[in-house]
Amino acid sequence: MIVLTEPARHRALLWAAGLGLATLLGLFATAVGTLLPVVGAPVIAVLVGGLLSPYARRRAEAVEPGLTLAKGTLLQLSVVLLGAQLSIAEVLRVGAGSLPVMLGTLAVCLLLAWQLGRKLGVPRDLRTLIGVGTGICGASAIAATTPAIRARSTDVAYAISTIFLFNVAAVVVFPPLGRALGLSEHAFGLFAGTAVNDTSSVVAAASAYGPDAAQYAVVVKLARTLMIIPIVLGLTALTRRRDGLPSASGARRMFSLIPWFLPAFLATAALHSAGLIPAAVGPVAHQAALLLIAIALAAVGLSTDVAALRRAGPRPLLLGLVLWVAVSGTSLALQLLVGG
Repeated sequence: MIVLTEPARHRALLWAAGLGLATLLGLFATAVGTLLPVVGAPVIAVLVGGLLSPYARRRAEAVEPGLTLAKGTLLQLSVVLLGAQLSIAEVLRVGAGSLPVMLGTLAVCLLLAWQLGRKLGVPRDLRTLIGVGTGICGASAIAATTPAIRARSTDVAYAISTIFLFNVAAVVVFPPLGRALGLSEHAFGLFAGTAVNDTSSVVAAASAYGPDAAQYAVVVKLARTLMIIPIVLGLTALTRRRDGLPSASGARRMFSLIPWFLPAFLATAALHSAGLIPAAVGPVAHQAALLLIAIALAAVGLSTDVAALRRAGPRPLLLGLVLWVAVSGTSLALQLLVGG
């Protein structure tokens, strides 16, 4: 029999409160999503969570640990489970096929962030954070870039708030936009994987469009996430040169930037490729992943800080809006050009 200490029992209760709330909303969103498949459970989860966010934020001390677990570890676990129906050959094929669109959107985003951000008077570190957040993978890229450029906490908060606004907008706007444009699930998966900021929003938007779109978008997004490594290493070198410091060790820094769920996703796909995952497990894992996505998105909605978005002011939001539109348009245009 396992006996928990008092501090451990207290932590478990805190996790249970927030995780339980997110789970209830995720189950509700999943049930409603089956009745409204055009909207989908992810969109319902984030919207209902957002409506209830004032309640959750008033009780932040009680629910935030569980919400953090839901929108972090559970979301990452859902990505790993999606690998149970993919093969390594498919992962490599998708990554290689999406490379022109992925590199094109990233280049447009970073160049525009630097030039337009400077004209708008957005501080250097803030425009860098918004640029990498929009171009690579949202809050994860911002978190990885922050120590590289030694950004202030206020700039980090502004950047995350700005990115989050357009994450939510993408989940709501992109699925109907894709249907209006007549995009196939394959095309929409590439669109979502290259044009949506954060991993959670990529999964949410693509899942609302269809199961094939979700699987394709996840692979594209994980390939795009690897762009964190050269970008952050380059920013680290530039910052240390600017400050007159010796260059840091590259290998250790590079490996520390790889999120754990990326190699876990590849390992799951490898097990499936080798026939070590029974055929019956794949669909079950996929459904479990979709439920975890709904729970994670409910936690994201519950954690929304509307006041922080207002405090960010109009200029970072304007920069984020222009980058979001530019990356989306570039993704669609490059797909048309390269036949994606």
